[in-house]
Amino acid sequence: MCVANARAQETASVPYDHNPAAGKFYDIDGFKMYTEVYGSGPPLLMIHGNNGDMSAFSKNVPYFATHYKVILADSRSQGRSLDPDHNLTFEMMADDYAALLDAMNIPSAYVIGWSDGGINALLLAMRHPEKVKRLASTGANLWPTADAFQPGLWEGEKKEYENGQHKIYITAKEKNDRKLFLLDWQEPHITLAQLHSIQAPSLIICGDHDLISVAHTLLIYENIPHANLWVVPNSGHGTLREHAEDFNRLVDRFFIEPYKDFR
Repeated sequence: MCVANARAQETASVPYDHNPAAGKFYDIDGFKMYTEVYGSGPPLLMIHGNNGDMSAFSKNVPYFATHYKVILADSRSQGRSLDPDHNLTFEMMADDYAALLDAMNIPSAYVIGWSDGGINALLLAMRHPEKVKRLASTGANLWPTADAFQPGLWEGEKKEYENGQHKIYITAKEKNDRKLFLLDWQEPHITLAQLHSIQAPSLIICGDHDLISVAHTLLIYENIPHANLWVVPNSGHGTLREHAEDFNRLVDRFFIEPYKDFR
């Protein structure tokens, strides 16, 4: 069986987010954070997007787990990391991931973040620089205004915000979904000056048809001191899933090869 077929079968067979053999909860600042760990080697933390869970990385874990210790976690109020009792900010989630690495006795890790996870990766590198060896951030934005997104996206979100303002949310899922929507409607608020504090070599990624505008992604790249840029051709927001083979190979190469500044 070829390696690609073997990895495809593993992707289909591993129940990421529901694998008792790999799963564990950690007490992190008022909630229980669910994690799963695969493989061995240098630690690699993967951070998923809004209202998602660790299964977002099902096409990436089989590749990276051959030579990294891959750490998957459900972010606060998402997946199996339930937290109905607190408000939510990106800064809070970045601090959660730093606390998780401490709880796992991991001084620092490589980091891959997708969408909201890409925002968390940037904030982790800013707020806890000692925790991040190198990072790859795909589909992240710095602020929640129309210029950060593809045309029409912000206007659609504005309608959803307004339609939900006077709605009564009854079930736990409805309340949590609204909380996660408001997180992306109201945040993040990262300045270009703050990006200058990131010292970890950073690979900044977007699709050429991403939800995040290429111009906004270029701003992120230009304001991180040691950054490379990758605009993935023929890709939307899900670069790591739509182009998994290229994503895995190129991010891995960025992590292991000597870093080069091209600016």
